Amino acid sequence: MIFDTHAHYNDRRFNKDREELLARLPEEGIGRVVNIGADIESTRQSVALAERYDFMYAAAGVHPSDVDCLDERTFNWLTYLVEASAENQGKIVAVGEIGLDYYWEKDEERRKRQKYWFERQMELARKTGLPVSIHSREAAKDTWDMMNGLRCEDIGGVIHCYSYSVEMARNYLNKGFYLGIGGVVTYKNGKTLKEVVKYAPMDRIVLETDCPYLSPEPNRGKRNSSLNLPYVVKMISELKAIPEDEVEALTWENGIKMYRMKG
Repeated sequence: MIFDTHAHYNDRRFNKDREELLARLPEEGIGRVVNIGADIESTRQSVALAERYDFMYAAAGVHPSDVDCLDERTFNWLTYLVEASAENQGKIVAVGEIGLDYYWEKDEERRKRQKYWFERQMELARKTGLPVSIHSREAAKDTWDMMNGLRCEDIGGVIHCYSYSVEMARNYLNKGFYLGIGGVVTYKNGKTLKEVVKYAPMDRIVLETDCPYLSPEPNRGKRNSSLNLPYVVKMISELKAIPEDEVEALTWENGIKMYRMKG
């Protein structure tokens, strides 16, 4: 079975066939999916999907590019949602996706706003005992400096859609973090990520789609879904020189451990 640790099935690109597609996933060997919040509304939608489908779970959080939706009122709502789920063994399994994104944000004051809400959400994860799903784009140093300063090893989680160097991967692996590997590893220009996969131990790699984004070859440019993960499994199998079924089994176990689920 395959565990898709990071998806966005609430996205409007699934509006026409969401129910049909999600119904197919277990039949096609997709055993679990975590749908990830990116703002307040998508967090609500992710929780609703998790409540509707037994094999789906949710992460609650606000993406760095969407922190304008956060103020004390909305953050209090997010806190209540996450705390209630943690107390009642609900289906929210992480705080995320949170972090820093400098690709879209060049203004220093707005970057400070990203950092402020990143720290607040990290502390929410610490308080509730949940792992974090970290988004970091063109912000390698600041992300690492903040996570190191916040003792991220006490929180745990995954660097979603890992895109940095082997050296930076070593830093996160030494902190006990997992690396989220998706379609980019199949790209011809994905040389650095391939090197990271070769370097990282198999017990620290999890599968993800980030769907509807980042479809692997040969479907690059098309809408992504969990059904494309066998292409990622195949590439990891080649890079690690282990059978594909072993990749599936190990990444399934890693996803369970990372999200602190029951087997």
